[in-house]
Amino acid sequence: MTTPFIRNHQYNLIKKLVGQLQHACTTIADRKVIEAVRQGTLMKISEAFPEATEQQRQMLESVSAMQRTEQFQAYLHELEAYVESFSQVTDQQMKKLYPKVKKLKAPDLAAIDRRRMTYLGWTDIASNRMYLVSELDGKLVGVEGRFTPTNKKSVCFLCNRHEEVALFTAVTKSKPANAPADYYKAIGNYICASSEACNSNITDTAALERFVRDVVGEDRS
Repeated sequence: MTTPFIRNHQYNLIKKLVGQLQHACTTIADRKVIEAVRQGTLMKISEAFPEATEQQRQMLESVSAMQRTEQFQAYLHELEAYVESFSQVTDQQMKKLYPKVKKLKAPDLAAIDRRRMTYLGWTDIASNRMYLVSELDGKLVGVEGRFTPTNKKSVCFLCNRHEEVALFTAVTKSKPANAPADYYKAIGNYICASSEACNSNITDTAALERFVRDVVGEDRS
């Protein structure tokens, strides 16, 4: 039995691709079209796991022989056992991530299913603040910003899905050369109002990593 190797966003991607393949198999009569969808599914899954072992590849590519709805469902159910958990975040770590926040109202970390997380996000409605913890280069990084509800649906910059969003605005620590001491720049993006919904939708971490690097002031080169 192989150890967990699938991250939440990768599992979401597999679910999306398998759903498309299942739909093709059950609604399209042209076998060539179905085969094209099947090959596209395999290619995208393979691209998402460039470092997979032979055993892991065989497990992922077993979807190639499936035709029926129950087969696809069993495949996804089997892969669930290999989803990695997001890093454990302790109360002490939380204090280090947000040292300037004296009364941090963190969520109940023990009640969260960390296998369903690409990032940990929550809001403090009383102060209109949003907190986001992500893994960057093997380390936990915390981002804090203003959370402004919009009461409308739009495209989330993280998961790229049409959901109810809020404007998340964070001040970047990055400063250009020769910037004055009072230099100030905020980065704002529309993000899912529900972090749980966002985590269930996200299939790629590029936008998340780019945003976090921009805020914490790390060079992306």
